[in-house]
Amino acid sequence: MDLLNREQLRALMEEHGGHRVSLYLPTERTGAETRQNPIRLKNLVRQAEERLTRQGVRGVEAREILGPAQRLLEDESFWRYQSDGLAVFTSRETFGCYRLPFRFSELVVVTDRFHIKPLLPLLSGDGQFYVLALSKNHVRLLQGTRHSVGEVDLGNVPTSLTAALGAEEREKQLQFHTVARGAAAIFHGQGGASDNSTHKKDLLRYFNQVDKGLQELLRGETAPLVLAGVEYLLAIYREANTYPRLLDEWVVGNPDSLAAQELHEQAWAIVEPHFTRAQEDAAAQYRELAGTGRTSSELERILPAAQHGRVDSLFVAVGVQRWGRIDAASAGVDIHEERQPGDQDLLDLAAMWTFASAGNVYAVDPDEVPGRERRSPVAAVFRY
Repeated sequence: MDLLNREQLRALMEEHGGHRVSLYLPTERTGAETRQNPIRLKNLVRQAEERLTRQGVRGVEAREILGPAQRLLEDESFWRYQSDGLAVFTSRETFGCYRLPFRFSELVVVTDRFHIKPLLPLLSGDGQFYVLALSKNHVRLLQGTRHSVGEVDLGNVPTSLTAALGAEEREKQLQFHTVARGAAAIFHGQGGASDNSTHKKDLLRYFNQVDKGLQELLRGETAPLVLAGVEYLLAIYREANTYPRLLDEWVVGNPDSLAAQELHEQAWAIVEPHFTRAQEDAAAQYRELAGTGRTSSELERILPAAQHGRVDSLFVAVGVQRWGRIDAASAGVDIHEERQPGDQDLLDLAAMWTFASAGNVYAVDPDEVPGRERRSPVAAVFRY
């Protein structure tokens, strides 16, 4: 599974101009249905080419824009490993594809910006979280949502004590055995308490290297992280940790014996209250500030505020688009009943600007948007 972090997403959002194609599709991980994965993408690429043509793009340029996505269809190794959904972004300058633990609806968007709103459930509300499963022999990082989980490629992060500290650990492991009873350890051989202290230092070195690798991998992330492992190892890891959203609760036990789905189930029980509390607090703040000028469910007012970094919390209805344009000079907003050439999804734009200014974006079902008496697909709490 691929990791799409906030820095990567922000880079996609900042690209502007020309023709930028965003493709979303659900994918199957196993079974005969996996054969439908490349077929779905092929159909979406064909739709994107038709839309580019209608926008006046010549055939040779359209093929240049879509070439990387077209070549992906022939990459057998890529299709061998899938998650629940696939997001593809392509332009003349940029190509990115992300296998993610979220089941997207099929969607093709061709505008002068990449379309990122389908990704919002992964980044806010009851969106994504991480599980770091630790033992001396194995490190796994899982990325989960409410309904799904996938294992992240750790890249250069060491995945065992031996990988982190070198082959000399093989000799130490012959003399040192532990039993997970809190912080207790049993030694066979020589040294007693001195060996205990030395081994703890080795574990701390190991976990410092893991943490350093995660700093690079999760740079800019704000999703909560849950640890899974035996208690004495997790206590040492917390000394090494620098990730700001590490939760106090953890999944206790040997994670090497647990499948990803089992870890996901136990970790979700820990993170769900955090997600629910944050969204409920934001909705309560909206109700409390209603009528003071600090809230709005009018897209015409929310968009300019989001553009200037004034939105603290934004609620956006999933599966809904509002097509139109915003005038950069006057901040005037034109909303159209039907999509017109040059239009953008204004809900996507509001979410993108809020996200870029470190606001909180909650992608929710339409009936969960506050202020629904206006039947609006969007609501905002302003910073001032």
